[in-house]
Amino acid sequence: MTSRYASASRFGFRALIGAAVLCTATPAGAAPNYVPITPTMSDRTVTLNGHDLTIDQIVMVARHGAKVELSAEARHTQADSYGLLLEAAAEGIPVYWFNRGAGDQRETVMFEGDPLSPKNHALIDKTQAERFRSAALWGTGPEIDHEEIVRAMMVVRANAMVHNAPSPQLSQMLLDLLNKRITPVVQSRGTLGEGDLAQLGNIAGAMVGAGEAYLQGVRMKAEQALKSAGLTPIQPFAADDNALTSSNAYATGQSALLVHDAREALEWSDLIYAIDLNGMNSSITPLSLVVQHDRPEKWLNWHAARVLDMIKGSYLFEKDAKRIIQDPESLRASSIRQASTWEAWAALRDAVLFQANSSDHNPAVNVGMSPQDSWELSTPQLMRFFVKGGPRSHGQHGYIVSNANWDPYPMANQIESFVIALANMDIAVMLRIERFRNPFFTGVAASDVLPGASDGFVDFAPVDLEQEIQSLMNPVAPFGSAIVGTVEDLEAQTRIKTQRARQAVETTFDLLSFDLLEGSFWMDARKTQNPERSFGAAPTAAWTAFRQRVPLRQRSAEPAAQSTSLAAAEFLKTTAASTFYHGGAEP
Repeated sequence: MTSRYASASRFGFRALIGAAVLCTATPAGAAPNYVPITPTMSDRTVTLNGHDLTIDQIVMVARHGAKVELSAEARHTQADSYGLLLEAAAEGIPVYWFNRGAGDQRETVMFEGDPLSPKNHALIDKTQAERFRSAALWGTGPEIDHEEIVRAMMVVRANAMVHNAPSPQLSQMLLDLLNKRITPVVQSRGTLGEGDLAQLGNIAGAMVGAGEAYLQGVRMKAEQALKSAGLTPIQPFAADDNALTSSNAYATGQSALLVHDAREALEWSDLIYAIDLNGMNSSITPLSLVVQHDRPEKWLNWHAARVLDMIKGSYLFEKDAKRIIQDPESLRASSIRQASTWEAWAALRDAVLFQANSSDHNPAVNVGMSPQDSWELSTPQLMRFFVKGGPRSHGQHGYIVSNANWDPYPMANQIESFVIALANMDIAVMLRIERFRNPFFTGVAASDVLPGASDGFVDFAPVDLEQEIQSLMNPVAPFGSAIVGTVEDLEAQTRIKTQRARQAVETTFDLLSFDLLEGSFWMDARKTQNPERSFGAAPTAAWTAFRQRVPLRQRSAEPAAQSTSLAAAEFLKTTAASTFYHGGAEP
């Protein structure tokens, strides 16, 4: 897969970025700082069925321009749900956000009877068109300036909408926007992370030609973008405003990008740790079976075996009278911290996959469920919402009920849990950088081994970056505001949580760039001490590739055109760690 960094930084809000990023030229007609995707996978297609969308597939569509399609089964499911929705109203069943209002208007009758009667059809057409057009102006700025974020939101919504009851034209237009690379202008704020109504509303506006959009990176009126792509604005119907916007796809899409990028950061942290062990001439006893046997936890044991595999064949396994018996704790415990962060990452990954492949929609639409399927379904309360079935649903029965599925947990909790684990890992990274400066641990001063070489850097950056990460690990307060007539009284703030987590990952890459500089410098020193030394296949390959990009400099050399820390960060962000090490798939 093409590097995920092809479209520069992974953030949609530059004000949040505290790290060096790559730059991409802005196409004519785009807003300042707009970062379009590089559609290197536009010849590939991801099939959506509502159940098994993967993180990699979201990234393929969001970052690399892959096309999307619905499976035949998914189209059939949506058609059945749409028919049940129409039939429910025809049978006089109250349906939230359809023939009844939304929020504090939940008991307000919007229309009565068959939605396809001439009178109701005209009313619904008019109401839906007005809502879609007005939604183009929802939310507040700044605009999302990274195309990948909007596309991630759209593909997540297209997949989860399989569990919903959209009209055929709504479902198809969402696919068309992705496939034609029409990316609506979307406001970054105005969601409480408990239903991303504003952002998805901006998508709705573009579907009817309201607002603005980018067509293959060029900004124009949405109406013109549709026309240029050979599309016609849709006429939304039924509960289409609800079908599209009742979702947390804005947060979920970004969380998928977060999971993808975090994995890359963790893979690099492991490989750089292996480089550090070689550079420190470490005692690698904490990784051994002797130690792991006494603490049989699958992630700890997996990680120790993974790092051991990386350094297999290293001089660290040979006898060395000058090797100290015990490293500083920041090296000894790094495997434990990194393993624990992998465990938190896996929990986050699973939560995001659950969120992206299940319904976060209100109301819940279930075709085929019957009163006898569970005791509560036959009670008078639940029977109020039982659709007996008729011509609108092709005779099929089912239930449509109100719910709280757009409360985005456990994902919202796992986002913050991951950042806490990451910060606890990063403090060890920062400290082991500092330990290299102490001959008490290294056994020798760098200047004695490489007297003419520039020993990297002496600055405050690693500490500064770690403090930034520490500030991001503090959870967002679970504050609730009773709004919309006090009906909507919980807010998950998933937008803020996800953005902070992505910033923490971005800053971790920058911290790791300093770690890579220090560890590589000391591998140079160890090789100079004894040219016969080996370091293990993976550390050697990474060190060699890094030195090709960022050569060891002499103090007397002319100043480089780019700082070594920025060059190291660029190396990490454009080179996957799996280039050098493929083993050790997580539990």
